[in-house]
Order: sequence, then C-alpha cells, then structure tokens
Amino acid sequence: MATSTEDLFVPVNVDRASQVIVDQIKMLIRAGKLQSGDRLPSERELCQRFNVSRVTVREALRVLETTGLLTIRVGSHGGAFLTSPSAERLGVGLADLISLAPVSAHDVTEARFIVELGTLPLAVERATEEDIAALFAMVEESEEAVKAGQYNIELSAAFHTRIAQCTHNPAIEMMMQSFNGPMRMSLEESHTAAPMGEQGVAEHRKLAEAIQARDVDAAVRLMTEHLKRTAARVLPSS
Repeated sequence: MATSTEDLFVPVNVDRASQVIVDQIKMLIRAGKLQSGDRLPSERELCQRFNVSRVTVREALRVLETTGLLTIRVGSHGGAFLTSPSAERLGVGLADLISLAPVSAHDVTEARFIVELGTLPLAVERATEEDIAALFAMVEESEEAVKAGQYNIELSAAFHTRIAQCTHNPAIEMMMQSFNGPMRMSLEESHTAAPMGEQGVAEHRKLAEAIQARDVDAAVRLMTEHLKRTAARVLPSS
C-alpha cells in the first residue's frame, strides 16, 4: 500500500454522505495516497472513520464498484480493493450515455474522422512488425468471416481499435478503446443501412498495407474514404 490509511479519511455529517465518501476516496486516488491494488479498511473501520452507518458505507462501496474503481473479494483474504477502471467499462458507459442522449450515429462518425485520422500518422510511424502482423491476421479473419457470411461489426471495431494501439501511446489507446462502444453503435446503424462485408474488409487490407509501407498519405486517404462511406450510410434525417 502506498501509505497508511489511518489518517486519510475525514468524518462526514452531511446529506448524501455516501457520495461524500466516494468523492473523498476519488480525491485520495488522484493525490496518489491510494492506489490500484490497495485494500480499504473493513466496513466497520470505515464506519468509525467516516462517522456514518454501515448502510452508508456499503452504498459508497457499491458506487465505487459500479464505476470500476473497486472490486470486492470474498474469503479469508478478501475485502474491498481499489482497481483501475478498464477501457472496456468506460466504452460501455460512454455507449450507454450516447444511446440515452440526443447524439446520433452520424455525430459519432464525425468524431471518428477527428480521432482516427488524427492518430493515424503516429500509428504509421510507430507500428512494430508485431502490430502489422496482428493487423493482417485480423484482416484474414475478417475475409474468412465474409466468405462464411459471418462478418460482423465486432470485427470491424476491433480492427480500428488495433490501429490506435499501433501508436504505442497509452492515452491514445485508452481513448480509442473507451470509444469502442459508441463506434460499435455507429457501425451497427451503418450495417443496418447497407450490410458490411467484402468492400470494407478490402479497405482494411489496404490500410494494413499502407501502414506496413509507412505511407502516411496513402493511409490517411484510405481511412478518409473508408469513413466517408460509413458517414454516407448514417446521414441525419432531413
């Protein structure tokens, strides 16, 4: 553990005390006083330190667990352990938010132009032989799926996410992975308008070839055409 938790927590005596507890723990994480893997004190200890009921503590822990900042383990070595929220969890949450908000698949596709075209030059520059091999393996898997009539949006989204990983920039990778949910939403609508398949996979192969050749101009041109085709399928209603 980064530091003792003995003096970290401050008693709370306000309405919505559980949220105040959540905010305190988040603040301690941001300050580096609590880290992923740290075990929080027992419920009883937390009740004493925050000066609240066990119900309030349990509600705060539930919120932290739901947001991916905490995991509850059972058994003799169990307890409440801090974790780092996964990009997949962030992606699901963002997709849910978009599906409930007045944001369309067309809006998401416009955002993809900015995000994917902006990161592509770095992916072309930094892609390793392992990265390139992974891209071609994904293309081959997609080609087989097309032949079998089983190509789906998951394969397409995974390919675009893998390109972002070629940048070897953790911030870009996390951003793109967290965008995976909304991207699948836009791809789903595009697929409904005009089923994806052979053309999309052929474009993926050309993109992989451009990255292998370190040809930024070709990669940007191909990605632009690829995204334009998706955008045309999800045009906003007039």
